[in-house]
Amino acid sequence: MQLNRLFQKIFLLATIVFTLVLTSCDDELFTTDPDKILTFSTDTLTFDTVFTTLGSTTEKILVYNPNNRALRISSIALAGGANSQFRLNVDGNINENNKFADIEISAKDSMYIFVEVTVDPNNEDSPVLVADSIVFQTNGVNQRVRLEAFGQNMILWKNKTILNDTTLSAARPYLIYGYLAVDSAKTLNIPAGCKLYFHNNANLLVYGNLKAEGTFEKPIEMRGDRLDVVKFLDPVPYHYVAGQWGGVYLLWSGANHVLRNVNITSGYVGLYFSNNNRKELPNLEVTNCRIHNFVYYGLVAQNGNVTVNNSEISNTGSFSVYLNGGKHIFKQTTIANFYNGNRFEPTSRDKNPAVMIMALTRSAPMDPEFVNCVIAGGLENEFSIATRFLSEFKGSFSHSFIRRKTAYDLSQFSNIHWYQDADTILFKQTTYDDRKNLYFNFMPDSLSSVRGLANAVVAAEFPVDLNGNNRLEDGAPDAGAYEWKPQNQ
Repeated sequence: MQLNRLFQKIFLLATIVFTLVLTSCDDELFTTDPDKILTFSTDTLTFDTVFTTLGSTTEKILVYNPNNRALRISSIALAGGANSQFRLNVDGNINENNKFADIEISAKDSMYIFVEVTVDPNNEDSPVLVADSIVFQTNGVNQRVRLEAFGQNMILWKNKTILNDTTLSAARPYLIYGYLAVDSAKTLNIPAGCKLYFHNNANLLVYGNLKAEGTFEKPIEMRGDRLDVVKFLDPVPYHYVAGQWGGVYLLWSGANHVLRNVNITSGYVGLYFSNNNRKELPNLEVTNCRIHNFVYYGLVAQNGNVTVNNSEISNTGSFSVYLNGGKHIFKQTTIANFYNGNRFEPTSRDKNPAVMIMALTRSAPMDPEFVNCVIAGGLENEFSIATRFLSEFKGSFSHSFIRRKTAYDLSQFSNIHWYQDADTILFKQTTYDDRKNLYFNFMPDSLSSVRGLANAVVAAEFPVDLNGNNRLEDGAPDAGAYEWKPQNQ
């Protein structure tokens, strides 16, 4: 019995000693040296503009322990506490007071902190700055990461129908959910500087007239409502990713639409100008506009008269321009389809050309005119005419660059530079280069065949290109929407 008691005492003593040793070793794993602190992926975490009340997408920072021993972070907290407009998720945990204690990071290890923000609405038209800081306390040392977000008040419309002639305001942006519709024979006027942000699959449906008249200094914007960047492709903005919203549909046979200095980007369809009445043709003017980056089409015109001046229509998963019935005039316009130049596009491009002219008897009579234009892209044939009898086709094409493997041998084509094998460099940038953060730039390259190709008389109608450059000063204007300029200009 005494021997058993002795063994029990020895075992208890050994257990206590072993526990003390483990505790001592555990303590030795963590450094308390105030010189051993954290590092961060950024000292300031900045959010893109956030629409008030709608919250934001999540941003993140990386917290790193660069030391050879583990760190115990005594406290991670927002300086603004529970009243902050920011919210934290620390290593998968959330806290309504935005405060966390005793967070451990092993030597040479790291963890993510995710941050969200909701900006309360106010009466300001201009964006307002919201700021706070994440405060870290480690080994008695305080460190901070600043948080910044701009909150923008907006006018939110969900499935809105405009029943009377209406002029929008440019003071605040419009955020569209579902659709914004214009009633039959009514006119929607969009002033210079107005911004329309469309939520996923939202559309602008015009059964009346659309008058969108911006200026070079204050263009009109129509785009998706994602203002952040693609997380897995940082820092690519969603603005550069097609399919963020629906498109603009112009659907009245008696309409007269005007779009000047309008940028329409990154939806499913740019302008869908459709009419089933072959006897009554609506009109559409597009001047100084950019229609860029769509899953399907840039401009579709069916039984309607279209004039496109000094504009860019580019990067679509199918036809960039589809014409079927009506009088169609294109002057000083760049039509370029390099849709597969992005690794972040939601679909692959089909085999349809950038420009399709569908001159068939079931549509209104066709009479296209292209002058001082560029039709280019990544396919061998970026221009096609579909007609029963090509010899009877009406139209006029002059002083333009056209990428087509086999040239049309028709009298309607004059002073055309048909694509040749040597025409490998046309533009400044035809892909997205994430190493240099360079996006598509359809200004001609210095060696481009579009340089000096334009008819000077027609170019004089549009003396300023889409970038604001004088296209007449060198005496040899270029085809397309952009004039070449040296790098230092």
